[in-house]
Amino acid sequence: MATLAIALGSIILYIIAYNTYGKWLGQKIFKLDKTAIVPAVELEDGQDFVPTKKGIVFGHHFTSIAGTGPIVGPALAVMWGWLPALLWVLFGSIFIGAVHDFGSLIVSMRNKGQTVGDVAGKVISPRVRLLFLLILFLALTIVLAIFGLVIAKVFQMYPQAIFPCLVQIPLALIIGILVHKKGGNILIPSLIALVIMYLSVIYGDVGWLHSFNIYLANEWSVMTWVGVLLIYSYIASVLPVWTLLQPRDYINSLQLISALALVVIGLFYAGIFGGAEVSGVRPALEIVAPAVEKNITAKQLPLIFPFLFITIACGAVSGFHCLVSSGTSSKQLRSESDAKFVGYGSMLTEGFLAVLVILACVAGLGLGANVDGSMLTGVDAWDSKYADWGSSAGLPAKIAAFVTGSGNFLASLGLSRAFSQALMGVFVASFAATTLDTACRLQRYILQELVGCFVYKKDIPRPAKPHPLTNKHLVTIVAITIAYYMALIPGAPGAGPGTGGLILWPLFGAVNQLLGGLAFLVIYFWMKHKKLPTWFILFPTIFMLILPAWAMLYQIFGQAIGSTESWIEQGKWILVAIGSFTVILEAWMIIEALKKSQSIKKLG
Repeated sequence: MATLAIALGSIILYIIAYNTYGKWLGQKIFKLDKTAIVPAVELEDGQDFVPTKKGIVFGHHFTSIAGTGPIVGPALAVMWGWLPALLWVLFGSIFIGAVHDFGSLIVSMRNKGQTVGDVAGKVISPRVRLLFLLILFLALTIVLAIFGLVIAKVFQMYPQAIFPCLVQIPLALIIGILVHKKGGNILIPSLIALVIMYLSVIYGDVGWLHSFNIYLANEWSVMTWVGVLLIYSYIASVLPVWTLLQPRDYINSLQLISALALVVIGLFYAGIFGGAEVSGVRPALEIVAPAVEKNITAKQLPLIFPFLFITIACGAVSGFHCLVSSGTSSKQLRSESDAKFVGYGSMLTEGFLAVLVILACVAGLGLGANVDGSMLTGVDAWDSKYADWGSSAGLPAKIAAFVTGSGNFLASLGLSRAFSQALMGVFVASFAATTLDTACRLQRYILQELVGCFVYKKDIPRPAKPHPLTNKHLVTIVAITIAYYMALIPGAPGAGPGTGGLILWPLFGAVNQLLGGLAFLVIYFWMKHKKLPTWFILFPTIFMLILPAWAMLYQIFGQAIGSTESWIEQGKWILVAIGSFTVILEAWMIIEALKKSQSIKKLG
């Protein structure tokens, strides 16, 4: 019953948090005004600034911020024990992550939809703007490279997920055009599309479609998939948001939320009646992982402090979310009053997803895991996936643990294990794909702003006619090209292409969390300028600046101490190069912020 208690308690806690702390932030701190003119209305252009219903923006925002982060991170972090992971997800998402996302959204909406990088130049200094934009560029390049590799790996692991993911694209285009041109409610056509998508999961791997899926999974290399996915993200990022981004994310949000609902129903059903039969017996749903792992040395676990707090990024707090909040969502909300639902509510929803991932890995996995043709249950199933840190740290291992565990929840309802795992494979790939195309659009904004720092003079307004070097097609092609070659880098001499990109995964967590700390820094100074209370974000700001830097420095230097191999021989030169540059940029930015803080004190 502990599994059911955790799931139900998490739901209740999040509802309370939304209606208390979230309400306090919206009414007393940010003072949301439904009559205020928002960027989507003031700057409407039919391309990026498009006034949109909050339900649609929520769908875009939630699917964009979630990605595979709240799946991969918690699925690995449970190795320290499910209790530390659960506590960090619950309280991190309520008091740090949701505040970060909500604050970034408000800061952007109150500054004509500008990104937090642009706002940093206003509230701290122009030099900080450039430094922040460089960090954003590095972070988004890592996201594009890694998430392209993640989707490629998912397709190779679960070929049955390929056709259902591909069919989403034409469905989204049809809905986007129909709703935008003809008007009307997006819900009905999206529900029809949702039914089609579920049918594609059921019938998308039979007959010639099975051969189609197997061919693409086996004949297309990982880097071929990455190239195709990045080209798709280029197309999605330069099209108007209403054609593909909004309808695809909305359809995906319905599919993902409905899949989450099925997982929750399956979890409760398994908790009462047991899981699907294994050797004629329905195994009981119970937590098979330790609450706190005591065999640290045997499991080869890194230090829980700080690494737990960067391993679980999305799901507790994620710097990438500030880019979605200030890069796309702030340009679509048609009223300030919708900001709490989108900014604070989406993060709590993602937190609950992370809770379900934890439960799938520590309890759902115990309902059955197929290992070398044998079906293991209980602690044996857990040990088969979590023998030690090294064997569990790879992306395929973490994805497989979640897909197996959550699939077991669905299988307890009477669904076949094959269908259940196919649906969860589509679930993971769809999340990653929505993050990929949103990240590409965001990278376009960042590169346009970066180029603008050099091609426009500081003392005059930017001209109405954009500079040729800020052309959206040019900068987007540059963005996906850099990301592709980063993913292509071999991890070590003689290693295959793509392994270098996967080495960046540990760095993703640290850079991601560092970005969150820097976003908090911008929010803090903006609130100081507006004479708003800042006491409640002081601890999150300091916490999110120190821990990621500590973890990053350890990853760069600590792991190399005592090793006879050089960084190049270990295949970590790209991690060292990007990590070192990021730490330098962070230190520089903090120094600039401290100088600004001193000037504010003198004026005050």
